[in-house]
Amino acid sequence: MTYSAKAADVTKDWIVIDAEGIVLGRLASYIALRLRGKHKPSYTPHIDDGDNIIVINAEKVRLTGNKANGDIFYWHTGYPGGIKGKSKGEILAGQFPQRVVEKAVERMIPEGPLGRKQMKNLYVYAGTEHPHQAQTPKALDVASMNPKNKRD
Repeated sequence: MTYSAKAADVTKDWIVIDAEGIVLGRLASYIALRLRGKHKPSYTPHIDDGDNIIVINAEKVRLTGNKANGDIFYWHTGYPGGIKGKSKGEILAGQFPQRVVEKAVERMIPEGPLGRKQMKNLYVYAGTEHPHQAQTPKALDVASMNPKNKRD
C-alpha cells in the first residue's frame, strides 16, 4: 500500500538560503523543490508538506547571458494600450529587487489553491536581515551543491 501523508503528520523545517552570487534559475528550481516537499520521502502531491524558505540577499542574485536586459516581465494596466514591461535588470536595480526571485519561483510552482498555499511559505528579503530568528532556521549552502550554481 502506498503511504499518503496527512496534514497533521507534516513537519515543516525553516531553511535560510543566501542568494548572493547564485544563478537565478538554479536557485528558483531548488527553492520550488523544497517548497513543494519533493525532497522528502513522505511527499504527497495533494498535501503542503514543503519547508518554510527564507531567502536573503535577493538583490545580489546572478543573471547569466543577456537576461538582465533581454528577459522582460510584462503586465497590463487594464486600459487600452496599457501593456507595460520591465527587464529583470531594471527590477533588480529598483525598489523591490526581491520580486525577481519571487516570480521565478512562482512560475515553477503549480497553479491553484495548493500552489498559492505553498508560495506563502516563501519569504524573500533584498538584504541580509530577516525577522524570522525566533524560528531558528537552518542555513543551507546552495552555492556549494554544484559548481555551476556560482558563476564567475
